[in-house]
Amino acid sequence: MNTIELIRKKRDGKQLTKEEIEYLVTNFTKGKIPDYQFSAFLMAVFLKGLNKKETSYLTLSMLNSGKVIDLSSIQGRKIDKHSTGGVGDKTSLIIAPIVAAAGVKVPMISGRGLGHTGGTLDKLESIPGFKTNLNLKQYKNTLKKCSAVMIGQTNDIAPADKLIYALRDVTATVESIPLITASIMSKKLAEGIDGLVLDVKTGSGAFMKKLSDATKLAESLTNTAISFNKKVITFITDMNQPLGNYIGNWLEVYESIKILQGEKIDDLLELCLTLAGAMIYLGEIASSINEGKEIAFQMITSGQAFNKFIDIVKCQGGNTFYLKHPEKYPKSKFHEKIYSDRTGFITHIDTYQIGIASTELGAGRITKEDKVDPKAGIIFYPKIGTKINKGDIIAEIFTDKEEKIPLVKNKILNSLVISKEKYQKYKLIKKIIF
Repeated sequence: MNTIELIRKKRDGKQLTKEEIEYLVTNFTKGKIPDYQFSAFLMAVFLKGLNKKETSYLTLSMLNSGKVIDLSSIQGRKIDKHSTGGVGDKTSLIIAPIVAAAGVKVPMISGRGLGHTGGTLDKLESIPGFKTNLNLKQYKNTLKKCSAVMIGQTNDIAPADKLIYALRDVTATVESIPLITASIMSKKLAEGIDGLVLDVKTGSGAFMKKLSDATKLAESLTNTAISFNKKVITFITDMNQPLGNYIGNWLEVYESIKILQGEKIDDLLELCLTLAGAMIYLGEIASSINEGKEIAFQMITSGQAFNKFIDIVKCQGGNTFYLKHPEKYPKSKFHEKIYSDRTGFITHIDTYQIGIASTELGAGRITKEDKVDPKAGIIFYPKIGTKINKGDIIAEIFTDKEEKIPLVKNKILNSLVISKEKYQKYKLIKKIIF
């Protein structure tokens, strides 16, 4: 095959065959196709798109660039959850122990935060000793022993994805729905799962800000999962405000502990029970999502979910002392409160700016090389539709970077639109596809 001809074919909007896509991915991964040619192919895909079949072919080629984990020796259904990312989204930390406690195996390969969104691995690593870099043998053993495992992508899993994503990041081709789909699904299918629950975010704090774009991505992910004969349920959920109240790595672990110990944080609890319920349903423990939600709630109220979280942390080398005594976790050097300068109803929150503010405090990375401060972050109190009075606390900030405090205060204050007119709350779960 001729690489230039294949680039031209896609540039002209023609459909590529399975063999042609496999040729491009395999030879790029092996270093036989240079970056500049594969960049041209990515831009052609960005501009002309891929149809359902082509997206499945691309996913398959990326999946087959590494190992597909065989979990058939482990009894029970293997179900994972993937979120497209947002601000304060710590659902994986809560859902994995709930679902594992209910009797479903949860193999989870997660990512790090970059930009305004937090990463599950960074949150887990704020627990002293927690190991996210398990090899595939340790991954299997942990899943067998604890019914759940949460690690980062290894060199064995979809290596083509790492190379392609690095190129997308510097060629303005990140936002392509087929490329996002293949990136997500190649990693998820490599885990050895039987089914998958997807949480596609939309709103000011999401990558897909428009509901129409989020719907297209949700449909693409769903169609691709089905093409690989995987059971899938996809939710489109709201990210026009932070999820829960805590933003930052240890702060989000702390809020997860609160939920697992039975504290009701409305939006966070609602979403976690829904996603966990769907996973329990796909895991064939419940006959419906609603029954799955009831079982999920029982796992919390009985204490089994929190005990399972303790087990998972122990299994992955983590110190459980701070999970049981979170008030003793090391504190940031600086802690300040931010007060409202107006009275009225919250009508809009620029959630992206809240995420960036948390990053500026040290909770995230501006570049991949930046070190994360596990203590840093924000407790953000207001929700859209609620009334706030002048002098009420809007947020509390935690950081070791004193020089960032004025900038962050301005970002948080400017992220709010406050009106005299009462405003309707956003619907948390906008759509379900299954």
